[in-house]
Amino acid sequence: MPEKPTKILAKLERVAFSVAGAPLLAHVDLSLPASGITVIMGPNGAGKSTLLRLLAGLHTPTSGVIKWQNTGTADATSTRLAFVFQRPVILRRTVEANIRHAIATLQLGKAEAAERLEAALKTCNLTKWRNAPARRLSGGEQQRLAMARALARHPDVLLLDEPTASLDPTATAAIETISRRSAQTGTKVILVTHDAGQARRLANDVIFINAGCATEHTLAAKFFSKPDSASARNYLAGRLALAESR
Repeated sequence: MPEKPTKILAKLERVAFSVAGAPLLAHVDLSLPASGITVIMGPNGAGKSTLLRLLAGLHTPTSGVIKWQNTGTADATSTRLAFVFQRPVILRRTVEANIRHAIATLQLGKAEAAERLEAALKTCNLTKWRNAPARRLSGGEQQRLAMARALARHPDVLLLDEPTASLDPTATAAIETISRRSAQTGTKVILVTHDAGQARRLANDVIFINAGCATEHTLAAKFFSKPDSASARNYLAGRLALAESR
């Protein structure tokens, strides 16, 4: 576990998830720190996105519980969550209107809504595209718009599911910068990535998932210098990360 975190965001206790009897995650025990960037990584099909969707409330655990520390229960309603998918759904309207739509349900005053809009456009470097049709943006610009929509809601936790998987290096750098700045300004970021280089650049702590199991959770510096599990060592060395016997 990360060494002496100042505050815990959530605890997962024996969390498992199955679909039609097929286990996707098995008995995951984790304590997530409330600040910084937590990276969830591991081979394809390991269960990374499943874990993120469980945290987001998009899936319900088959067994076990996720306890949010601000409530002490599985109820995350008092924790503001925002989810950015690998392929964002972009509305058929302008960039500005996409962001306005994202915050419309928050019942903000006109002044605060305008302030959040401008801040989101600026943070995600979209100001000059504010009146452009959103669906005509490039892939990287659309992903920045997805980030802007999420951040305009002022989330406590920003959940990112491989947001740069299909982007070029320039677009990837832009998303990483936004993620880093978000964490620095107090938003907890939880990022799923298969890119070890990206994890090295961003992670404060790393959760390594393999074959549905969280084989380790540790500080990033330790994980990349001396991982505990054989599967993580194999993964970082570019070898197949086979399931470990339990």
